[in-house]
Parts: sequence; structure tokens; C-alpha cells
Amino acid sequence: MSITPIIGQDTLQKFIFDNAAVRGEFIDISATWREVLSRHAYPAPVKKLLGEMVAAAALLSANLKFNGSIIMQIHGDGPVRLLVVECDADLHLRATAKIDPDAVIADDARLPTLLNAHGKGRFIITLDPADKMPGQQPYQGIVPLDGDDVGTVIENYMLRSEQLDTKLWLAADDNVSRGLLLQKLPYNGGKTAVETAPLTEDEALETWNRAVILGSTLKQEELLSTTIDVLMQRLFWEETIRVFEPLHPSFHCTCTREKVGNMLKMLGRAEVDSVLEEQGHVGVNCDFCGQHYDYDKVDCAQLFATDAPVEALIPASEAKH
Repeated sequence: MSITPIIGQDTLQKFIFDNAAVRGEFIDISATWREVLSRHAYPAPVKKLLGEMVAAAALLSANLKFNGSIIMQIHGDGPVRLLVVECDADLHLRATAKIDPDAVIADDARLPTLLNAHGKGRFIITLDPADKMPGQQPYQGIVPLDGDDVGTVIENYMLRSEQLDTKLWLAADDNVSRGLLLQKLPYNGGKTAVETAPLTEDEALETWNRAVILGSTLKQEELLSTTIDVLMQRLFWEETIRVFEPLHPSFHCTCTREKVGNMLKMLGRAEVDSVLEEQGHVGVNCDFCGQHYDYDKVDCAQLFATDAPVEALIPASEAKH
């Protein structure tokens, strides 16, 4: 097995244990993560959580045979109100966080304190098809915020909602975002989801347990300081592994003037007119990339003069009154 990373380019590396029932992915998505941080200033604990979600969203998206976007959200009831990462089928990602403006966040604050202070936090995954059929709605799974870190929350979601044994090791700081995903493939009378030699159920379980034990030796400091090609060799050097062509995630924001206009139409004519009367224009900043959009009275009149359908945005951009 060998990985040849391209310097300066994010890499997602899929692999599978030969003649076994385990698949995995390593990701180094640090360049995309730095693009996210270049547009936002977050406290260190929020950076860690959001950076881990960026890695996790790409890891999960790469396993989906789905033409659309996966939107991963944690809605909090503490000082952090929202963490959201969106990743499409081409592994284009964007991410943002909403923090209570009066929040004082300690450097050692963790997920339960930040997002589940009163036990009302929620973890949500939305699958939004790119080409919806008439009347088709996005699929959305919502579960309580069950776990003390991002990896555990997602593992519990995958087991509860998708019945998939999944293990995640994630790490992020100001410069680096990396992760490892292992997933137990479905067992069906000696056959797995890939073409391998027949396995007994005990053999399949033994392989899965061994892979998890190996993965569990990986520490966050090691993830942050070691490239994924070295990590692959270090963890699985005794295993027979097939490595696939690497994928390359990147930062990309899908905001457009048309989508922001649709958001203003959702607010309604009365709300927009009140802002125009007060400010003389409506300014909107994209929550993800910070792009500013400005609408004067003529622009707003044109918005409400058309009967074009309004599409919901997830999440809505921030209107500047």
C-alpha cells in the first residue's frame, strides 16, 4: 500500500482490508480548513469542534453514492448555538459557527458545555439531492446530542439511524484538520459489501475488532503532527490493504446573489421594506464565506416583482439591518 500526497492539496484516501469486512478512510483536509478559518475568528475550543466536523463531513460524504449535499449540524443550547458543515458530491465544503455574542468561552471548554449545557442539543444530518423530483424533500435525521466529542456523537448517530458500526478519530487546531474513519461492512452469510473471500461471522467480527484496536492507538497529537501516508503505514503495516485513487476535497461556497435574493423574498416584502426605510438599502453577508451582497430600492422592487419560486437556504444568511 502506498499514498503519494500532493503538497498543498487536501487528500481523502479510501482503503479496504483485503478478505475482510472493514473499510476505511484517512483524510487531511487542512487547506480547506484554513480557508474556513481565514473568513472567521473563533475561540480555540470552537475551532477544534468545527474543524473536526469538517473532516467528519468529508469522510461520511465520500461513502455516499448520492448526487447532492450532506449538511451536518449541531444545534446547541449553550454558548455555541450552531455548528454547520456542508459537503457536496464533489467534496466541496464550507462551514460556519454561530456563537452567543455575550458568550465567554474558556480555553478548555468541551462539547457538552458549549453545545449541550441543558441537555437540549441536537445533531442533524440532512441529505439534500441536487436534482429533486417534484415534491421531493431532503432527508433529515435528528437525534439528541449523545457524546462528549464530535466523533462519538457521529458514531452514535450512525449506529442509531443507519445501523452501521462506525469509528472516527478526529483532530483539528488552527492549521490542521485530519481524521480516520473505519466502518464495519454488512455481513450476509459469509459475503460482505465488497468482493472478498467468504468469511465466517466470527472472522468478520474479529477483523473489525482488530481494526478498531489499531485505530484506537491513534492519539490526537499524532493525528495533528503526522501525514496520513505515514499514519497508514504506522497503524496497518501488518494488514493487507487495498488503497484506492485519492480524492481531493476543497473549499467552495455556493452562495450567489440569486440565492440571497430568494432569502430576502422569504423574509417578506414588509420586512424588507422596513429595512429599506431605515437604512436605504439591505446588506447581507454570507455566513460561510463572508461575501457581501447589497440591495437598493430598485433591486428589492425587482425581487418582489417576479413570481419565481423561492428556495430555502440552509442556513439562511445574516441580514444586516
